[in-house]
Amino acid sequence: MRAFLVPELSHHSKIAVSSGVPEPKPAEGQVLVDVHSAGLNFFDILQTQGKYQLKPPLPFVLGTEFAGRISQDSPLPKGCQFKHGDRVFGAGQGTFAEKVAVDLARVLPLPDAMTYDQGAGLFITWPTSYEALVGRAELKPGEWVLVTAAAGGVGIAAVQLAKALGANVIAAAGSEAKLDIAKRFGGADHVVDYSKVGWQKQVLKLTNGKGVDVIYDPVGLINDCLKCIAWKGRALVIGFAAGSIEKVPMNLVLLKNVSLVGLHWGAYSIHERQRVPIVWKELLDLFSSGRVKPVIFQEIFSLEKIKDGLSALERRETWGKAIVRVKEVRVAKM
Repeated sequence: MRAFLVPELSHHSKIAVSSGVPEPKPAEGQVLVDVHSAGLNFFDILQTQGKYQLKPPLPFVLGTEFAGRISQDSPLPKGCQFKHGDRVFGAGQGTFAEKVAVDLARVLPLPDAMTYDQGAGLFITWPTSYEALVGRAELKPGEWVLVTAAAGGVGIAAVQLAKALGANVIAAAGSEAKLDIAKRFGGADHVVDYSKVGWQKQVLKLTNGKGVDVIYDPVGLINDCLKCIAWKGRALVIGFAAGSIEKVPMNLVLLKNVSLVGLHWGAYSIHERQRVPIVWKELLDLFSSGRVKPVIFQEIFSLEKIKDGLSALERRETWGKAIVRVKEVRVAKM
């Protein structure tokens, strides 16, 4: 089996795709999936170096998100809703390979209208953005939302979802090219370049001096964004892609009655398991309605070129969801 096997901790650029890797053996409650496409995530870059919170024992296959089919030789655990050959998406350790063993609870049916490439980046990105806006910020139609890193995976999903929920969306990014992506593919109402000094004044002008009701920040720019938040605004802490964890001046939180709200979607399977299927039902309904759609980076990487994809992600050159196509789907000629 071909796989991106990490034999020892090092930067991904020093690791090559391996062949002859043993196929994974499903444990109890798992299914075996033929991987067609897999999603690249920034934490993949950290995991190869041992800098991520999840540290599989060496050697391990990298990758978490996938879309593919239930393998013909997969076990079908008790209560399994799938049959061999069913199209699915989900998450599990080791998706940068031709096959992956995944917990049944982390596998969902891939919508008929979606390609494997689109499905490969759904499992982490979309519920993160949806639960942040709906479950944590309780976003209401007509409110103003500021999304940082708005051309990235979770960012562009948040822009689309906020629009679908009836909000006024201001997309923020650090270049004109990425602002164009947020507007063209995300449907943002307005854009601001946060690499320019005093960009918050533009946000305040757009909101008639009121400021935004909700901040969605996967970067680590909460302090900067608090300069343009509204009274009783909600600041969503999604992540720290910029690399450092902020220390927020609590006097700013006090003076405007601001709510600082965290979102760790992965912890829902531990602390609030009953919420997970509700979020997925509402999300899949939105996908079926066509009101939101996965945005895929223009270059699809092959498994052999996965290092290039990870490096592009590391250099912040990608937008939307970067995808690795593990298996080409051949279309029969008529």
